[in-house]
Amino acid sequence: MPKASEIKKNAAIEYNGAVYFVKDIERSVPQGRAGGSIYRMRMYNVVTGAKLDESFKDSEMLTLAEVIRRPVTLSYIDGDEYFFMDSEDYTSYSLNKETIAEQAPFIETDTQGLQAIVLNEAAVGVDLPSTVELVITDTAPSMKGSSATSRTKPATMTTGLVIQVPEHISTGDRVKINVEECKFTGRA
Repeated sequence: MPKASEIKKNAAIEYNGAVYFVKDIERSVPQGRAGGSIYRMRMYNVVTGAKLDESFKDSEMLTLAEVIRRPVTLSYIDGDEYFFMDSEDYTSYSLNKETIAEQAPFIETDTQGLQAIVLNEAAVGVDLPSTVELVITDTAPSMKGSSATSRTKPATMTTGLVIQVPEHISTGDRVKINVEECKFTGRA
């Protein structure tokens, strides 16, 4: 059982009889009183999607939930349903677009490093790698003589995601994107 100070983002914990994903953590040190830090966690119920904001003392013990992470690939998208296939045993998992709304703009059928988060033999979420590769479908034409780091322009990816890229990048280029910061990191 880890302390609250040892919990990281995207961890699954059991709290009040339910399983929650920790999506955001804020650490604060109260002034004028002895004691440790306070960790404010924004959590989402894996079954209902309900949001819960809770504060824990740094030494408070929490229970990690028994979730399994399985390597998957995106098979296809049917309306608002995303269908994933386990890369090892070919089990099929489906997730609603609302469930993976934050991750959906980074997922394509050839995205490498995806992991399905499985609880009681049903997928409840998807973990992304730290960087993904996407193809630019629309951006302003590249400019001759523009430097690689000077100015940026918006670029639309195949998934609909829009990020800022350097001026020398053009339509059709495959680029690497940092998922955490949603920023261009280089050509693929």
